[in-house]
Amino acid sequence: MQHVEPSIPKAGQPGPRASALSRFFDSDLWYSFTRSKVTMLAGFVTLLYALGALLAPWIAPNDPYDLTKLTLWNSNLPPMWLAQGNPEFPLGTDDQGRCVLSTILYGLRISLGVGISAVAISGVIGIALGLISGYVGGRLDAIIMRIADVQLAFPAILIALFVDGTLRGMFPNAAREASAFWILVIALTLAFWVQYARTVRGSTIVEKNREYVQAARVIGLSSFTIMRRHVLPNVLGPVLVIATINLGLAVLTEATLSFLGVGFPPTEPSLGAMIQIGSRFLFSGEWWITLFPGIALAVLVLAINMLGDWLRDALNPKLR
Repeated sequence: MQHVEPSIPKAGQPGPRASALSRFFDSDLWYSFTRSKVTMLAGFVTLLYALGALLAPWIAPNDPYDLTKLTLWNSNLPPMWLAQGNPEFPLGTDDQGRCVLSTILYGLRISLGVGISAVAISGVIGIALGLISGYVGGRLDAIIMRIADVQLAFPAILIALFVDGTLRGMFPNAAREASAFWILVIALTLAFWVQYARTVRGSTIVEKNREYVQAARVIGLSSFTIMRRHVLPNVLGPVLVIATINLGLAVLTEATLSFLGVGFPPTEPSLGAMIQIGSRFLFSGEWWITLFPGIALAVLVLAINMLGDWLRDALNPKLR
């Protein structure tokens, strides 16, 4: 058998290119993540919530959206470890006989789905407007920033309420329930794009005067190519931090809107709707209807915010 010598890269010749995954595990970001036990716990909790939301149809004890399987005989049952509790409903039931644990798992699908969609869309809009505003400047910059300043004068929840009410008034009653998801996404998108735009604009103003941008202009690259290929990668650090924190805010805002009765319909309860339903029975002794969804919401937002705080510190070169 012929012996084959392993190929050794010559001097000046690049070796085999490492995969993106291996580069990530060798990065300072992963090292910072593994050095903090609190951050690892927050990441594990967030991952657990995400898996619970994705696998809800398979791991939930019951389907709270299937009205044919609901019965009022099972309404207001306490958790299974209390007297009159039923093991079929580990965390008890609500006033319509829906399993609280199943409703929490399905409600996570709504909360995380709305939050991730709103953060993604508002991020794209805000980044694009921030790049254009900071790079082009002039009258266009003034118009975009004045719109952002006006919007910043109002709290995000008021903007979301206004947009939600306006869009719901444009749809007939039959279409409101079917479009509730996208109505909430649009409302949260219009409330959150300003933070991305202002942050990216400030970073773009700094980056566009760097030597590498000047060199790109000299060789004839278009403004769009310079913004996409050179400026955008250098302004994404703060954007990732804002996106992580805004995810927690979006989940909390969605729950607030649902608590106020302008979110999802009662047939598709989210965490905020469950808290609102349980608040009616809190003083009559059915505390589990509002307590367990409230704990689930608080732990999720806390874990996401802790990840955002870690990411802010990890991406700050002054703290390394």
